[in-house]
Amino acid sequence: MAVKNTAQVIIGGKIITLGGYESAEYFQKVASYMNHKLEELGEMPGYSRQPVETKHMLLSLNITDDYFKAKKQAEMFEQDLRQKDQEMYDLKHELISLRMQIEEAQKEQKEALEQRSLLEGKVNELEKEMDELLK
Repeated sequence: MAVKNTAQVIIGGKIITLGGYESAEYFQKVASYMNHKLEELGEMPGYSRQPVETKHMLLSLNITDDYFKAKKQAEMFEQDLRQKDQEMYDLKHELISLRMQIEEAQKEQKEALEQRSLLEGKVNELEKEMDELLK
């Protein structure tokens, strides 16, 4: 069973204790992300004059926007991965098919060489017979 962790972080200049099953490093990463978003919003003209509720709403909307963009990107990566898996599957089957064709061609070549050798032997025999008959 996972151990519950707590960590104190600073978000927006305030010390907050976060708790959960994630690591303290993860909590710091979350706090850093929140502070970055607060800085981004703070740079917007007029943001500092907004009521606290509006600031919280804008922060929530920005984080939600990031979430949906990241989710869409993850879905695109998953779709791309599925497509590449299918392409790799198709290429593997094509490779197997080509190997089978090569093996069949090699087998036919070997048989043709054996047949040629037999025929050359017969030609030599017939030439000897013909030479003997012509003498």
